[in-house]
Amino acid sequence: MAGRDSTPVAPSHSGTAGPFVPDGRRRRIRMPASPIGRGRWRRRRRLLFVTGASGFVGRHLVNGPASEKWEVIAPGSRSLDLRRRDSVLGEIVDWRPDAVIHLAYRRDDRQVIVDGTRNVAEAAAAARSRLVHVSTDLVFPGGPVAFSEHDEPHPLVDYGVDKLDAERLVADIAPGAVIVRTSLVYGTERPSPPQIELSKQLRSPARRTAMSYFTDEYRCPVHAADLAAALVDLATRRDVAGPLHVTGPEVVSRHDLAVRFARHAGLERQAASIRASTIQESGTVRPGRIELDVSKAEQLGIRCRPVSAVLP
Repeated sequence: MAGRDSTPVAPSHSGTAGPFVPDGRRRRIRMPASPIGRGRWRRRRRLLFVTGASGFVGRHLVNGPASEKWEVIAPGSRSLDLRRRDSVLGEIVDWRPDAVIHLAYRRDDRQVIVDGTRNVAEAAAAARSRLVHVSTDLVFPGGPVAFSEHDEPHPLVDYGVDKLDAERLVADIAPGAVIVRTSLVYGTERPSPPQIELSKQLRSPARRTAMSYFTDEYRCPVHAADLAAALVDLATRRDVAGPLHVTGPEVVSRHDLAVRFARHAGLERQAASIRASTIQESGTVRPGRIELDVSKAEQLGIRCRPVSAVLP
């Protein structure tokens, strides 16, 4: 892995040495640990550094068409601990990528979300790299109307608090960065972890009776490939800075989304058994409806498909 692996450089699909990305389908090259070894690799395209590349969105990004015109550096968490400032600074400044897309997070780990983001932002600024930071719609408390980039965030859940703190660090350290707020992410050829879990539940009668999905929690789902394409597009657009809402334009409930997931998985009959519930019945504190206003992104030519067009 970049900066830590001793695996020799191998030829890429184009016959030259190229960076490592994590899924075995495209540009699967490990970079050498030593500066001497790295020197044998010659940059032939724009260089993109991606954190969190082994995650759901990251795999769509580095293995899909969005990044095919880039060389990609994608170190995993075992080779690059984002909580270690010196390591992050050394890695990114050493590579001096044209852009950094920061996807990595660990939902219940504030240190990874906040400190890791601080380290990535400082490194991108030091390397003079374009920074695309990915955040969440959960920085908002929910409400009856769509939230724009100008609305004041006020998170209700800890994850939203951590992501908002990370946003503020990015804005302070790298004011030219774009902060992409998105929503629930799903896939088709490659399903998301919640989609996989739902399919397992529906195929198990014992687990099926215990599950329920909220009818009063609304979000704006986005296909991972659409989001990946938007992130790579934004990596080239230094004129776009600050918060930007990038998600699907359609608001759906958690329950409706679960039914669509089930149908897509070929579980039409089982979909009818998905039990509906409400946030109030669950006794939890969470936003009811978070709709993001995506008009600013659409003015920039960034459009994500509505979920009903992908999962009818």
